[in-house]
Amino acid sequence: QEELNRLRYERLLGESKDADLSEIAHSGCIYQAGTDKLGRPIIVFIGKWFRYNEMDLNKAILYLLRILEPISSRDYVVVYFHSRTSRNNIPSYFWLKEVYAILPYRYKKNLKAFYIVHPTLWTKVTCWWFTTFMAPAIKHKIHNTHAIQELSPTIESKDFEIPMFVTEHDMSLNG
Repeated sequence: QEELNRLRYERLLGESKDADLSEIAHSGCIYQAGTDKLGRPIIVFIGKWFRYNEMDLNKAILYLLRILEPISSRDYVVVYFHSRTSRNNIPSYFWLKEVYAILPYRYKKNLKAFYIVHPTLWTKVTCWWFTTFMAPAIKHKIHNTHAIQELSPTIESKDFEIPMFVTEHDMSLNG
């Protein structure tokens, strides 16, 4: 299985370089947003803008590889905003499992933190299940964050661009 995943990764990585991924790029659901206080690149994932049911999921994987590959050989962090998501924005567990299986070890090793901002009970349970049974090696890297302010020890806001609806949602929850 590992060999099949490696071959699939190499094929997808090659495709990611030439594919027209403008639809995914324009959705704004994933992008690099500066660096944290330790100089590590920050990858932002906006859950509300990930239209799971409307998106070509193969292209979504290609775009993820296009964004992550240039930084995967060094430490990086991911900030996932679950703010104002609905069922239409949440990918299936099986798709997440597939993406995780495809990514080579260095992606997992160099991921230093995965912040989930504004988690719900569903998000917490899913992360617990995934990191307990599928990805125990990254369990200690997952951080549920209930307010944007909680990111400030790690992330400077001057380089960190997030959509206004996330900030407004945060203010409605946390004042």
